[in-house]
Amino acid sequence: MSSTSTAIPTGSWVLVTGATGFVASHVTRQLLQRGYKVRGTVRDQAKAQWLIDDHFKSYADSGSYELVTVPDLSAAGAFDDAVNGVSAVAHIASVLDFDPNPNNVVPQTVAGVTSILESASKEPSVARFVFTSSIIAAVFPTPDSDGVVDRNSWNEFAIEAAWAPPPYEPSRAMLVYAASKVAAEQALWKYIDDNKPHFVTNVICPSGILGEPLHERHTTTYGNWIYSIFMEKREMIDTFQTAFFVDVQDVALLHVVGIIDPELKDARLQTWGHKAHWNNFLPILRELRPQRKFIPDYPETFYLKLSTDQSESVALLKRWAGQEDWKPLREIITEAINNPYWKTK
Repeated sequence: MSSTSTAIPTGSWVLVTGATGFVASHVTRQLLQRGYKVRGTVRDQAKAQWLIDDHFKSYADSGSYELVTVPDLSAAGAFDDAVNGVSAVAHIASVLDFDPNPNNVVPQTVAGVTSILESASKEPSVARFVFTSSIIAAVFPTPDSDGVVDRNSWNEFAIEAAWAPPPYEPSRAMLVYAASKVAAEQALWKYIDDNKPHFVTNVICPSGILGEPLHERHTTTYGNWIYSIFMEKREMIDTFQTAFFVDVQDVALLHVVGIIDPELKDARLQTWGHKAHWNNFLPILRELRPQRKFIPDYPETFYLKLSTDQSESVALLKRWAGQEDWKPLREIITEAINNPYWKTK
C-alpha cells in the first residue's frame, strides 16, 4: 500500500450517497479502513440499519460512521445538511428503478447531481468530489459497437433512443437508464465548467460490476449478471453474451483514490476491467457449484470490439493498493458466490 500523501487528512469526514448500494457500501468500508469517517445518505434509516449491525458497528460506536436521511435526492437543498463539515463527497446514488419513461428518470437524475453539487459548492470544507458514472455514459457496449472510447466519448445513441416518441415499452428501460447516466455526467461537467467550484472533481466510469456482496439484496439486483446466469434469464444473457467486467473492490478503490490522490484532478477514469464472454464464466461456475446444472456453453466465444485506455486506472490501483492489474475474473466470481449473502445454491 502506498505511503503517498493524501489530498484530505485521515480522520476527515466523507459523505457517501446511496450508502446501502453495492458500490457505496464497499467505498464506505475502504474509507473507514483507511482511517476516514463516513456519513452515508439513505432514503430509509430502518432499511439501512444492516450497515451498522452487520458491518460498521465499531465505527458507529466510536463516532466515525453515521447515517443521515435524504428522502428525495433531486430536491433543491436536499444535501445542505448532509455536506456540513465534510471534506469530500462520493456521489454514488442514482435512480435505479428502470422505468422505461425517460420523463420519470432523466430529469430526476440530473436534478440529483445538480442538487448535491450546489450543496457542496456552498460548503467551504468540501475539497474533493467524486461522481459515479458508467461505461454507458460514453458508449452503448453492444457486439456491433466498435472504436476507441476516450474522454470526449458520449453515448448519443442512448439519448436519442430514450427520448424517441412513446409508447414507452419495457424494452426501453435500459436505454433510459443509459440516457440518465449520459445526462447526469454531462450536467456535472457543465456545472464544473460554468461555476468553477472550489473543490476537485473526478469521475469513475465502470462497466459490469461484480464481486463480494455485503448484503443479500446485492446478489439479486438487476445488474448482477452472475445471478442472471444462475436463474437462466436467457433473454438478458443471450442478448448480452460479452461485456467488460470489473470487481466491486477495484471500483470502490478508484472512488477512494479519486478522493485522496492529490495528483488526480478532473479525471474521467474508464474503469472497465476485463473483456469476457459467458463461456469464460461457465467453467468457473461449474467448478464452484458442481451440484448445479448450468446452461451449456454458447457455440461461439466472442468479445466486444470496443477499447479504451485504462492505464491510468491500473496505475492508480498499483499506487494505492499494490495491484499490478484488475482483480482476475476467477477471483471475482469466487468472491461473488462463496460468501454468506449469496443464497442461491
